[in-house]
Amino acid sequence: MDTSLLPIIIRFLQARRALAAGRPDAGRRALECRGTVAPACRLPRRDPPAAIQAPILTLSTGNRDILAALLLTACSDSPAPSAKKKPPEVPPAPITGRQAFQYMYGSARLWAPDSEPLTIRGADLPEVKPENGKAAAWEVVFVSISTGRARGYTWSAVETEGWHKGVFPGPQGPWNPGPQRPFSAAAIKIDTPEALEIARKASTAYLSKPGKRPPVSFQMEDAGRFQMPVWHVLWGGTVSSAEYLVTVDAATGRVVGKN
Repeated sequence: MDTSLLPIIIRFLQARRALAAGRPDAGRRALECRGTVAPACRLPRRDPPAAIQAPILTLSTGNRDILAALLLTACSDSPAPSAKKKPPEVPPAPITGRQAFQYMYGSARLWAPDSEPLTIRGADLPEVKPENGKAAAWEVVFVSISTGRARGYTWSAVETEGWHKGVFPGPQGPWNPGPQRPFSAAAIKIDTPEALEIARKASTAYLSKPGKRPPVSFQMEDAGRFQMPVWHVLWGGTVSSAEYLVTVDAATGRVVGKN
């Protein structure tokens, strides 16, 4: 390689380092300087001196090819930006009864400003890993006394047969007062994990029996002889068909029935 290229290459590399360090003026001075003691090295100039232009204009074809290859290599040193890693998907998780009610309560109030819950019930889904005191899907039936209408809302951790993911409003229909009475949202002081723990402590004789137990589910209502909103903690089935049932006052946590 022609030795006349060396000063040009050195000045180019000095300018590149200066630009990479965020010092554009120093990079320009490096391109303008033939030596380290020239006056142009101390003061910036707008145009490079003719003495520097001449060697570049008189490069042979071979030297121009070498210089071009060096420039291309230098420009390709910067690493390509790495692609952002997609965060891992969070698996669907069950929630408590009070959480589910709070998710649906706002939508029900938009439907009817005086809407109140009539029943809250949970359901397990095979796609969601169960957790104590929680359920993968919930249904709350709301009623409006002023309009005499009822409407069910559901929440599900996943989209599956019979359940839509998230909050979903169901059809509305007429409602007449009956054994089940609407109750205030303020009555839900005891959440389902706490209700389950209370029910377990009250069910040592049942739980100590040999054999496999059915899954636990929950239902809240204000009906029957209790005259208060209660959580039914059910081992299998429904309120009328459960293998074992413990009823817990939703406001105080007191056990008011079991069988």
